[in-house]
Order: sequence, then structure tokens, then C-alpha cells
Amino acid sequence: MWASLVAAFIIVTTLSGRMATGVANTLAPLLGSLGSTELTPESLAALLAGLALAVAKVLAWPFAVVIVITVTAMVIQTKGFMWIPSKLAPDFARISPLAGIKRLFSPQQLIELVKQLAKIGVIGTTMVLLIRPRIREYQSLAELDLLGILAYLRDRIFALMLAVVLFSTLLMVSDFILQRFRFMEKMKMSKQEVRDENKQQEGDPMVKGRIRSLRMKRARQRMMQAVPGADVVVTNPTHYAVALKYDMDTMGAPVLVAKGTELVAKRIRDLASENEVPIVENPPLARALYATVELDEEIPPEHYKAVAEVIGYVMRLKGELGL
Repeated sequence: MWASLVAAFIIVTTLSGRMATGVANTLAPLLGSLGSTELTPESLAALLAGLALAVAKVLAWPFAVVIVITVTAMVIQTKGFMWIPSKLAPDFARISPLAGIKRLFSPQQLIELVKQLAKIGVIGTTMVLLIRPRIREYQSLAELDLLGILAYLRDRIFALMLAVVLFSTLLMVSDFILQRFRFMEKMKMSKQEVRDENKQQEGDPMVKGRIRSLRMKRARQRMMQAVPGADVVVTNPTHYAVALKYDMDTMGAPVLVAKGTELVAKRIRDLASENEVPIVENPPLARALYATVELDEEIPPEHYKAVAEVIGYVMRLKGELGL
């Protein structure tokens, strides 16, 4: 509606003079022949038909432009032509009185009713405010010639359309804001829908937690199984425990095969004691290896010296014990 009004306003503003002249030039010969024509029902009907046809020829293409702009606006708003043959099929639910009452009193229909009443009220009020003060001027139009009447009506129509376009612009902006707000509210998901979507995309959190717990348990079991084969366990002495294994023939640097804190650290120490794995207390080295080295990774170069001292101490100890 807003696009149609704006298109009509632009046409009236830019082409009203030419249109008025064309209408006057077309109507003048017809109206001038009234004095020489016997007015009968048949002749009057023919005269009116000729007047309507003459005016239609002058105004046809401006109205065609308005129609084209209106259709273009509708296509843009709906992002293309929408051809839905299924809507043409009979639907008995639509003629159901109960369904009709529900649609009639639905929130959507009530909002549309308020919008339509607002449009009618604004346009009607605007027309009354602009036309009523000039009623006497309209009564004196008979004193003007045809071209003067058309010029006067052009000015009045211009003022009326300008006011209507301004008010309809306010309605259009308000309607756009309302429609977008309602659309965004409609597109929001409930908490349950968010949870369901997360389950579909990422899996059930409970199942994922269970799988993660099983993986950690199995990783801890494998880690504990590697402690008896370690060469040394470096401790904090009670809060941290790190088990290292080193084979000069197959490894470029010692590998961390187990690590843990608190109860896990105690279990590593117990396994080391049960399997006669040397335990060396070195709090700074134990904390550093625990924080920077993952399971089954070689120690980084910055710890080579400290680890070499520990490994060397263990090898000397084994040599002294004859192991």
C-alpha cells in the first residue's frame, strides 16, 4: 500500500500538469458539444461513455505505472512470485463455522483488524481535516473554466496525497517494526527445544559424560598398567607423581608413561613400590613434568638436564645393587 501511494504521489507531482492539460483538451470538445446535442437517455449515455473513455486514455499509463510498482513491491516483499496450486483446492476446514470463529478472534486477526482500522482512521481523518476548511472554495469552482478547475483540483489532490503518504509512512515503519518483532519472537526457541537441538547436534550430555568417564577410566587403567615397567617415578613427594621410561636403543628421550595428583599419585607410588621401581623426590621437576608433558609424550628439551640427573642416579643405583 505504501509503495502504491508513493508511486501515485510521484506521478501526480511530476506529471499532473501534463495530465490536466490532456484531460482538458480531451473533455473540451465533448463538453462543448452539449449545446448542439439533444439530451436523451441514449445520447447522454453515449456522451458519458465517451467522456469516461477519453479520460481513461489519458490516465491509463500513469495508473499502469502505479500497478507495476505495486506488483514489484509485492514481489520484493515475498522474494518472488508464489504459485501454490494446493491453495486452490477445496478445504472444508476453511468453511467450518468453528474454525472460522477461531481465525476471526485469533491474536493475528485482531492485530490485523487494529492495523486496518488505524489505516482507515488516519486516511479518513486526514481527508476531513484537509477538505472541510475549503468547502466554500469547492462551491465557487463553477466560476472557473475547465483548465482552472483541473489546476485547483491538482493542488488539492497534491496536498491530500502528501499528507496521506506521510501518515502511511509512519504506519509502514510501525508495521515493519511490529512484524519484525513478532517474527523474532516466533523464531525464538524454548529451553526444551535448545536442549533437544544440542542433543541432536552434539549428542545427549548424559551419554557423552558417561562415554568420557569410561574413556578416563580406561586411560587410567592403561596408565597404571604402565607403571610397573617404568624406570623411575618422580614425586612431590605426596601431591604429584610422574612415571618415566627410557630405552636408549629405541627412544630419543625419556617418555612419560603415568602421572597423577593426590590419590592417583599415591596409587602410582604404591605400584612403584610393589614392583621395585625407584622413587625419586624432586618437587620442582615433578610439578613441571605434570604440567607440561602429556601421557606417552617425550619430555621437552628444557627438562633434559634435570631428567638426565634422575635417570643417571637410578642407573647408578641399579649398578650398585647389581640389577
